Amino acid sequence: MAAPVSACPACDAAALAESTAGRGYAGDGGEAKRIMLSLPQVYCAACIVGVEKGLATQPGVRSARVNLTLKRATVEVDQDVEPETLADYLTGIGFEAYELDAGALMATETDKRSRELLMRLGVAFFGMMNVMLLSVAVWSGASDATRDLFHWVSAGIALPIVAFSAQPFFTSAWSALRVKRLNMDVPISLAILLAAGMSVYETMHSGEHAYFDAALSLTFFLLAGRYLDHRTRAVARSAAEELAALEVPRAHRIVEGGEEVVSVVDLAIGDVVRVTPGNRVPVDGMVETGESEVDRSFLTGESLPVFAGPGDMLNAGEVNLTGPLTLRVAAAGKDTALHRMADLVAIAETARNKYTGLADKAAAIYAPVVHLLALGAFVAWLVITGGDVRLALNIAVAVLIITCPCAMGLATPTSIMVGTGRGAELGVLFRKGDALQIMEGVKVVALDKTGTLTKGQPELTDLIGDDTDEALRLAASVEAQSEHPIGQAILRAAEDRGLTLSEPHGFKALPGFGLKAEVDGRAVLIGAERLMLREKVDTGTFPGEAARLAALGKTPLYIALDGSVAALVAVEDPIKETTPRAIKALHDMGIEVAMITGDAQGTADAIAKRLRIDHVTAEVLPRGKVKALESLQAEHGTTAFVGDGINDAPALAAADIGLAIGTGTDVAIGAADVVLSSGELTGVPTAIHLSRRTMRNIRQNLFWAFGYNVVLIPVAAGVLFPAFGLMLSPMLAAFAMAMSSVFVLTNALRLRFVKVPT
Repeated sequence: MAAPVSACPACDAAALAESTAGRGYAGDGGEAKRIMLSLPQVYCAACIVGVEKGLATQPGVRSARVNLTLKRATVEVDQDVEPETLADYLTGIGFEAYELDAGALMATETDKRSRELLMRLGVAFFGMMNVMLLSVAVWSGASDATRDLFHWVSAGIALPIVAFSAQPFFTSAWSALRVKRLNMDVPISLAILLAAGMSVYETMHSGEHAYFDAALSLTFFLLAGRYLDHRTRAVARSAAEELAALEVPRAHRIVEGGEEVVSVVDLAIGDVVRVTPGNRVPVDGMVETGESEVDRSFLTGESLPVFAGPGDMLNAGEVNLTGPLTLRVAAAGKDTALHRMADLVAIAETARNKYTGLADKAAAIYAPVVHLLALGAFVAWLVITGGDVRLALNIAVAVLIITCPCAMGLATPTSIMVGTGRGAELGVLFRKGDALQIMEGVKVVALDKTGTLTKGQPELTDLIGDDTDEALRLAASVEAQSEHPIGQAILRAAEDRGLTLSEPHGFKALPGFGLKAEVDGRAVLIGAERLMLREKVDTGTFPGEAARLAALGKTPLYIALDGSVAALVAVEDPIKETTPRAIKALHDMGIEVAMITGDAQGTADAIAKRLRIDHVTAEVLPRGKVKALESLQAEHGTTAFVGDGINDAPALAAADIGLAIGTGTDVAIGAADVVLSSGELTGVPTAIHLSRRTMRNIRQNLFWAFGYNVVLIPVAAGVLFPAFGLMLSPMLAAFAMAMSSVFVLTNALRLRFVKVPT
């Protein structure tokens, strides 16, 4: 039994996207509205918490979610709440905010932030290397006037560069302090300023120690971490942009005396438009006149067109294939199901993705503890030394430097950067910053069928009859006039056999039934059993064979010559060669496999049995796919979905992690968190394996970063000095900090050698 065709699958898709975006889109009682705010300066989990908690205190705010990847907040509010009020409030508490322009939602903007960080990073590196060269001269024995000269030259280089390159940390720290809050940039900024300030003090008093290179090293390494982090969180193109590309800007409106070309926004409900073969449907509307086959694969994901005639509902974005149609407009422009689907998929993406960096979770505790430790060390040594401010300040600076979260800040982004780079080499593209974290915990992988498990290109598999070559030749001669996927499969089979085709006469497409023509003086009919019944052709014993082939998941078609069935052909969308291996690999990893498809139940069951798939849901439209996902999530936990079609976009957005086949549609790719560029399912176990290795690497880095602080903070604070004479100068503290970062970077680079699971 064929999959049921909805009268309005786009409506189903749009409705499901709305459901995915958040239950109760209109809020309680249907009186809520959504406001979207741009947050260009958020970059950590602490920022997310600050924004969401802050918004929750505002009158009329029902809920708030921050999407770190898109740097965007989606706020559900009462009708009387204005966006400007919320934006002004967030700006007032230290989070720059603007109402998001609807047009900007679709626009791909230049990444100015990334370029700015890279420029500051380059300047810091230049200054660090030059000041280190001068420091080498001092360490080599320069003294008195020569040493002072080198210190002043270092100051001339370091101070303006620190002021320029460290500006992101200073700005962030000041924004936090203005509203009486602490973030991780506060101790960073304080350490840089104290290192630079102590160096200036030492230089002015002809001291032996200046730490300009330490201040620049801190700035460089921290900027490197910030840049890597920023790059991993770069905004990806939304699937909504690709859906919008399917919208037709103009339509042919039928008017008295002819027709006119108008913008779709000028159409009104009840207008009649004409859609010629080969063009996309510009509106949602009901067919008034004409019969045709329509490609609605962007909604259903299935490659086979469906019949459309008077009384059938078509949707904007569908493609008219074979015959001219007139439609009475039911919705146009922003009111179409396609446009609603684009909007709601974008909302679904925003509502789901919430990146939480492991290191940033410690921000609320880390910053005040660091300041208290440094202050405690300063006071303690001031008392112990009887008022030696220089020594006490040196120790306080050493504590701030040694505890600066450089390695902690690098731990996550460097591993993610290397992991995603290795993924790209293996044909797995991680598009969103949190994909690696979520992928680690996947319990079930749900798969679309057509184009995912299968090649998405039907092939002729069976040919039954007495003179099969002649029947196939005549059928292919007729199918050469058609663009139908099944017809193309028959045509390719004839070409493979080297059959010579003839010119058909009287060609006629019978939408929903098949084709008819005359070839070499013989009447040829090609189609399903209903065509034979319509034309009163005796099918003989062939229906039994047709039923057997259908039970195997194939599509049987009859070839009738001169009023009697001459042959039976079967067409099948073959399974990709790598699919069985991919499913076995997933099972070996302890992951269950499900199939969710719009295809017929019999076909789905046959394929599932062959591939040993654990769960099957068939004959569903986009709404059903999301419902099936929700059931899997409720029963098993974290669920991934793999798809390739436009119709899969809502499911890709609804899943905990969405993976798109790289050979699929741009919309599916835009909606996905991960893209399998090879087009093969073997990329799924590869992605999960790489995720597990990357997250393990991150935990190793964080263990080192925290362990390094636990061990060296007491040393920097001078705890070991009375008993062992051990004390870290700010210079040695900076060196230890740098080495900690080098360790983290080196450990992350090991991910470059991750192998593909077998």
